[in-house]
Amino acid sequence: MTSKISHKIKKRDNANDVFITPLGLAKIHIDLHDIKEGEVWLDPCKNDGSYYNQFPNNVKKDYCEILENKDFLEYDKKVDVIIQNPPYSMLDLWFKKNIELNPRSFSMLIGVGNLTARRIEWCENAGYGITKLKMLKVWKWYGMSYIVVFEKDKKSIMSIDRKVWK
Repeated sequence: MTSKISHKIKKRDNANDVFITPLGLAKIHIDLHDIKEGEVWLDPCKNDGSYYNQFPNNVKKDYCEILENKDFLEYDKKVDVIIQNPPYSMLDLWFKKNIELNPRSFSMLIGVGNLTARRIEWCENAGYGITKLKMLKVWKWYGMSYIVVFEKDKKSIMSIDRKVWK
């Protein structure tokens, strides 16, 4: 049986990637990161600031927001940590941009089905391992979600078996 929400999402004409992260959930997401004083932390899709406004006081904060003509896909500054609830319709581009910026760590709040083997392998090939994974449910969002933390030069807590088992 298909839910009314999934039916609406599948049938929409345009992607609606604006899903504001609840403040408490953004704080849980932020707290999954090690804080190193003076580092640069980036919120690539600031919107109302649910992440940006809660970043630790002892880090340097930066943000992107397409509504303010600050496009993450054009960002080119040095950054240490990226924390985000990215637009799901652009996840491949978002994963690639995170890797290109080469931060110490980056994390995403994404749907469970969006953490694909291909995307994990992109990160692993760039030297990032999954070090934290939290599953949760947000009211009105489609299905279960993950907060997934990727850290540079760290061993992943999961592995991928590409063999097709019969």
